[in-house]
Amino acid sequence: MAAVGKDVKKQKIQSIADQILRLSHDSLLVNMRFLDVALSRLPVTCMADMGAHVFDGEGLVCDPLLLVRQYEKETASAVRLYLHTLLHAVFYHGLKTDKMNHDYWDMATDIAVEAAILDIDLHAARLSDDEELKGRLVLLKKQAGGLSAEKIYRHFRIEEPSSKAVTDWRRLCKRDEHIYWNRKEELNLSQSEWRKVSERIRADLKSFSKDRNNAESITENLEEAVRERYDYTAFLRRFMAMGEAMRVNDEEFDHIFYTYGLSTYGNMPLVEPLEYQETHKIKDFVIAIDTSASCRGATVQAFLKKTYNIMGESENFFSKINVHIIQCDSQVQQDVKITERAEFDAFLKNGKLTGFGSTDFRPVFEYVDELLAAGEFEDLKGLLYFTDGYGIYPDHMPAYETAFVFLGEDEQAPKVPPWSIKIVLDEEQLEGEEPEGQ
Repeated sequence: MAAVGKDVKKQKIQSIADQILRLSHDSLLVNMRFLDVALSRLPVTCMADMGAHVFDGEGLVCDPLLLVRQYEKETASAVRLYLHTLLHAVFYHGLKTDKMNHDYWDMATDIAVEAAILDIDLHAARLSDDEELKGRLVLLKKQAGGLSAEKIYRHFRIEEPSSKAVTDWRRLCKRDEHIYWNRKEELNLSQSEWRKVSERIRADLKSFSKDRNNAESITENLEEAVRERYDYTAFLRRFMAMGEAMRVNDEEFDHIFYTYGLSTYGNMPLVEPLEYQETHKIKDFVIAIDTSASCRGATVQAFLKKTYNIMGESENFFSKINVHIIQCDSQVQQDVKITERAEFDAFLKNGKLTGFGSTDFRPVFEYVDELLAAGEFEDLKGLLYFTDGYGIYPDHMPAYETAFVFLGEDEQAPKVPPWSIKIVLDEEQLEGEEPEGQ
């Protein structure tokens, strides 16, 4: 009888939890119509005895007893949980599991969605400790330069939060567990499908924001979610020049005729192996570094090291190369010519940044044109310009392919010229993490 009574109690709690979730869904649908598609795509279920609510990267799984107890304490807690997890999905936080510090990424995503919720200021989602959270977010926004999960994560990587700060952030922002986020292969909704949802929300939000000026954080996170990611390794290979390497070309070598000749005529093979093979390797290349005051030395070093590591792969690097590393602010400050790996290693170890004035991109292009006219390059395929984007661009297209490489997106920066390529990297990419190519 005791077991039967226990089952009846569980069923009652389950029924109450289901009603709470339905009410929360309807409240969000009525008040936030721009989330209708996302709401329809996010599965929400209850599972007893979990002890926590879990967002597995695909849907929300709630503990019914915990949900009911939280609802009794604060009725807005259910809507807050639902919206919190929904925004995780809209920003597809659960699919970006390639971060080097998973604890910081989990915490950053929780803070980001809570900041977005506070900006939306939905009455049905207000909690008693929101004022404390708002005060902390004001300071964090100044420190991190924004409240997207990516910016918060980078800030935590640079300035590690204290154990007390971690405890406080989790107390104020943690609504669900993320224990299954690294199981991307089991997700039914792909990142591309959620991207379509996010793009529609971003479009719908424009009309929503006409009546409300408090959607800054959700807009910032949406922009980050739908922003194009670049595979820097694949991009750099586009700049490779064709060259010859002393290597047997197995694809054009017929072993049957070769061995037949040896067996029939002694030491006289019918076909000699080809000594040369065309390989894609970097030979003539320019790396320009913006050394204005806004470009940090550590970041520049990370970019050079990342570029070197890609170029230094055995199949992509000539034994003798011609790479110029040019430092420039408003004028060319230094040009270091690299002809072999040892010189590149020495530059990375001992090279110093010079300049730190205002930025003008034109002197680098003028200088490279002079080098071309002097016959310095045999076949210059490209110029990479690492910069924050705040400078004067050339008016005319150069005779070589050019890419401006930025660390993070900045909508306030001047637009790059139409003849150039714009590449936006994340800081973790410079540290070795590559996103999925898109």
